[in-house]
Amino acid sequence: MKLIIQIPCYNEEKTLPITFNDLPKKLDNIDEIDYVIINDGSTDNTVEVAKKLGIKHIINIKKNQGLANAFKCGLKYAIEQNADIIVNTDADNQYCGADIEKLIKPIINGEADIVIGVRPINYIEHFSYLKKKLQQLGSWFVRIISKTNVIDATSGFRAYSRNAALQINIYTDFTYTLETIILAAKKKLIIKNVPISVNKKLRESRLFKSNFQYILKSVKTIIRLTLLYEPLKIYFF
Repeated sequence: MKLIIQIPCYNEEKTLPITFNDLPKKLDNIDEIDYVIINDGSTDNTVEVAKKLGIKHIINIKKNQGLANAFKCGLKYAIEQNADIIVNTDADNQYCGADIEKLIKPIINGEADIVIGVRPINYIEHFSYLKKKLQQLGSWFVRIISKTNVIDATSGFRAYSRNAALQINIYTDFTYTLETIILAAKKKLIIKNVPISVNKKLRESRLFKSNFQYILKSVKTIIRLTLLYEPLKIYFF
């Protein structure tokens, strides 16, 4: 069984070595592990650092197009490389590499198509009180519109079976995390939650500059996704 761990990167020359060295190099029931860097228009030495680390699979996107597009490119490449399981993690070392074993286990056992790592939101020190509540409120809303039991809707630490990856198409340009949940529900894919740990923050988030911007972009994304996947409900409303 082949596992591909993909890491979207945008100017991650400082954090990539920490992230990569934390990833597992051998796992039970996995015959082969490959690592893929999706270089999303980096202007620093991210690619050179990746090569020095011995990472052979590097996807170069000439101009920065955002996390959703980078994720989509990585997923397509992993399928072409005959991956049986694809794990997505962040280059800022937010997630613990050791938890990948827990993340892929439900897929190996045939219990899930997608596994989402659930962060201990209430205990993350660098999350403000407002951010914690916004994360929980957003996940609740996604559960309502997707009719799933997803606990941490914005977690980017996920595992996908090959079957799930083949059925996922990303249309939004802000973040893939919400869309994949809604699409998975439409496709009747099984989603499982697995508790994970998080590491100390190495840098600020680049997805949004403030909580207000995060709310605005998330609301726009949810409305767009609802229009895309539930047009009749919107029109009737």
